[in-house]
Amino acid sequence: MADFFPQKTWEAAARRRRLLLFVLIAATTAIASGFMADILPYKGRTGLEMTLVIFFALLFSWISIGFWTAALGFVILWRRFDRFAITRSLDDRGHHPVEGRVAILVPVYNERPERIFAGIKAACQSLAATGQADTFDFFVLSDSTDPDIWVGEEVAWAGLCHELGGFGRIHYRHRRPNIKRKSGNIADFCRRWGRNYRYMVVFDADSMMTGGTILRMVRMMERNPRIGILQTVPLAVGKESLLARIQQFASHVYGPMFAAGLHYWQIGDAQYWGHNAVIRIAPFMEHCGLPRLSGRPPLGGDILSHDFVEAALMRAAGFEVWLAYDLTGSWEEPPPTLIDELVRDRRWCQGNLQHMRLLLGKRIFATHRVLFLNGAMSYISALLWFLFLNISSIKALSQAIIGPDYFPVQGGLFPEWPIWNLWWALILLTSTFIILMLPKLLSAILIIFRERRSGDFGGPARLLLSIGAEVLASMLLAPSRMLSHSKFVFVTLLGQTISWTPPPREDQDTPWSVALRFHGWGMMLALLWGAVLFLVNRPFFWWMTPVLGPLILAAPLSIWTSKVSLGRLARRAGLFLIPEELSPPVELAPAGDPSREARGGRATWPTGEAGFVPAVVDPYVNALHLAFRRRRRKVAGAIAHSRRQLVAKALAGGPEGLTSREKHVLLSDPESLALLHSLVWEQEGGGQQWGLHS
Repeated sequence: MADFFPQKTWEAAARRRRLLLFVLIAATTAIASGFMADILPYKGRTGLEMTLVIFFALLFSWISIGFWTAALGFVILWRRFDRFAITRSLDDRGHHPVEGRVAILVPVYNERPERIFAGIKAACQSLAATGQADTFDFFVLSDSTDPDIWVGEEVAWAGLCHELGGFGRIHYRHRRPNIKRKSGNIADFCRRWGRNYRYMVVFDADSMMTGGTILRMVRMMERNPRIGILQTVPLAVGKESLLARIQQFASHVYGPMFAAGLHYWQIGDAQYWGHNAVIRIAPFMEHCGLPRLSGRPPLGGDILSHDFVEAALMRAAGFEVWLAYDLTGSWEEPPPTLIDELVRDRRWCQGNLQHMRLLLGKRIFATHRVLFLNGAMSYISALLWFLFLNISSIKALSQAIIGPDYFPVQGGLFPEWPIWNLWWALILLTSTFIILMLPKLLSAILIIFRERRSGDFGGPARLLLSIGAEVLASMLLAPSRMLSHSKFVFVTLLGQTISWTPPPREDQDTPWSVALRFHGWGMMLALLWGAVLFLVNRPFFWWMTPVLGPLILAAPLSIWTSKVSLGRLARRAGLFLIPEELSPPVELAPAGDPSREARGGRATWPTGEAGFVPAVVDPYVNALHLAFRRRRRKVAGAIAHSRRQLVAKALAGGPEGLTSREKHVLLSDPESLALLHSLVWEQEGGGQQWGLHS
């Protein structure tokens, strides 16, 4: 079947669009940088002032990219037409056949099992409503290392399969060696089962898509055989903390316009964000194997942010990557607190900085080189901002302490009187503020006047009030994000690595002890910075208060924005409302706890209904776990002896006497687990430590 958009046609359009974007960014940056140079006392002709102008130009070009991307997205959404929208390849009045089978992958790592399988249940039921459920199989790909969670996943899987009749369609695999994290887990699926399927839909543990959206995407892939990856725009939902509600609101109000702008200049060279996307398996298996970077982590070793690289490799192989920016029914969850967000950003920062090593890689298209650079700049720009503020402070302090230099240019014959152009400074400040704020206003205009959907956000007044509150919150949190991102870049370049831990999913107020430990160093730095400026150059101190004030208050701001009570208060006041709250989709409704149903009313255990203890004691859970480990491996005599000793230790001391690693060893060895199960039931009185009573 031929492509709906001939490649040469969209590539020619992409070149024109990218040239337009470049001209717009370059022109606004040149004008703003000229203003910046004229503001300075010596018009940018000294070394320090020239450095300031260069840093300013880099930062202004960065925010200009966002502004013009949003502005172009506004034009597309206002016109309600985009010649190259991939969704146009489907005729909604007809049904394009789906011939290839589809695997829906859910990679998990130490997540709550009931949460994961409730989401899978909702997705299964949503697909069943389309009448095409037989085309899809689910694969839960576990890298979990927590023994209780591991067993809980198995019990929850069995319960869901019993409930939905999903045996043979809903699969579960626990991977023992966690090689290459999520990307390695997906690669393991491809090696084992990839040839049985034409497409795979990748979920994250916190993501969800409607069955109708998944089916439409697969049909688009069938209609366009040159598409290798089709990405949706997941909107943030599902959290109640104040910060999460602000992020959810921003995602729904600004996200669609920015996504349309991204599509405007990317077209078939789009990004892949690692989840809520459909991938054509055959070219992915052939071309998207990730290289191992030379050298040690953090800049060497396994690639952390695999998704951008996989998209670049797919495109280099001649397949296209598209963003279905106007497709609804795709969601994810935001981090519940500022600290959770910054911990996630630490991992992303390291991965995006690794991409800088791929800028000169062979066969990578120019657009994806730009996307690599753009991803790294998401964090490097924070360091540039931090350095710009420091250089500005040094300039202000030197002017106050040393006084003006009347001969700034070496060899000058006549003195020069340095003059700060305050009027132009205000113009530059105003224009920068407009560049940052105008996209938010354009989003409101689209929703109120073009789409007439303000009711989805509580009405026009509440929508505008929420935008104003979101702007204020962003201004207060921006300095903390800037300082943390600067630190992340700095320590990554110094060689500090990070550990792989699952992100927090639950709303939970940040304790004062945690906030002070995380933000305390930045608060002390801001206090010292502000005190020096206040004593030496008070006028410049007042210019810096929008940055220094929020930094000094970083811990209280982090705590207040984490509060669920404030988030619920905002909802009752009609602030930060989103459509999914006013009209909840069935896919996002609570689906209950599959593990509870799987147990069929069995007795509970001290550690809960599923976990390491039931795997040892409960015949049902024990048999279920052993069924997953039916292949028995021959081991050396010394290893077999150590495992028998571990069984004896478990029998004598009970579960409390075992470390997490020892529990993992027992769960991994079917002979040891079966032996321990028998001995616990046979030993007279010995089962009391395992929850059994004679």
